[in-house]
Amino acid sequence: MSSALAWEREGKLWPHREASQFVTAGGLDWHVQRMGSGPELLLLHGTGASCHSWQGMMPLLAEHFSLIVPDLPGHAFTVGRLRGGPSLANMTRAIGALLAELGATPAAIAGHSAGVAIALDHARQTDPALPVIGVAPAITPFPGLAAKLFPAMAKLLFVNPLVPRIFAASTRFPGEAKRFVFRSTGSHTGAVELACYEALLGNARHCEGALEMMANWDLEAFAESLPDIANPLLLVHGNKDKAVPYTAAEAAAECIPNCIFATIHGGHLCHEEQPELVSRLLVGQGRKHGILPPKESA
Repeated sequence: MSSALAWEREGKLWPHREASQFVTAGGLDWHVQRMGSGPELLLLHGTGASCHSWQGMMPLLAEHFSLIVPDLPGHAFTVGRLRGGPSLANMTRAIGALLAELGATPAAIAGHSAGVAIALDHARQTDPALPVIGVAPAITPFPGLAAKLFPAMAKLLFVNPLVPRIFAASTRFPGEAKRFVFRSTGSHTGAVELACYEALLGNARHCEGALEMMANWDLEAFAESLPDIANPLLLVHGNKDKAVPYTAAEAAAECIPNCIFATIHGGHLCHEEQPELVSRLLVGQGRKHGILPPKESA
């Protein structure tokens, strides 16, 4: 299908549907989920995903935070095109416009994969003390030949309008979406997440948005700026991640002055595989940085 995902159709299976709202900001019609109470926590998903990627963590985090969980521009149920294309700078500005429209000032930001880059870019421009938690960080170019081939391939795929349609059609074969997710991430997702990925990967408009985002990013330039980031950062990486090599994540962590690097069991979607563990890490960071009250002793 070449039309956008429809909330009254595909949206019926989306987790936490009751928490969804639609907001116009920065020239886009956003789908965002709000849940919980307490200090505001912004959750940013990665390329090709949607807010559903945080679904297992959201009820756990909502006990401590007021959550803001959008679909990124070009993804899922957020509709519209960014002027100048979805570069990292434009994505960051779009997130800023959404937060301004919501009247929200996050006390912390968590991102997954490419969402980590947006989180860091927003945080360093907003407040150098704003804590960031990055899961499976895609914030540096892939090592070796892939560093040059991957952006070029993304551009070529986006230029050919048939490619997103062909890819989307291929993932609609029974079981192919599940196989693709594992091949590309090393993660075994749950039934809820898998149903959402089947809808997303089978939609050419969503696939086009993900490809356009990859084609417009310059991670080489962003990687050069990592030593200048002062924000406190926790990077969490899955030991079976097939998308971002361990060495790349570790090297990125070493470039950032105020960064702690932690490895957990799982693939690129380790926050979906272990929502309880990653939620505890986020809450722990909230306590560490004085966003949440200290844990009461037994």
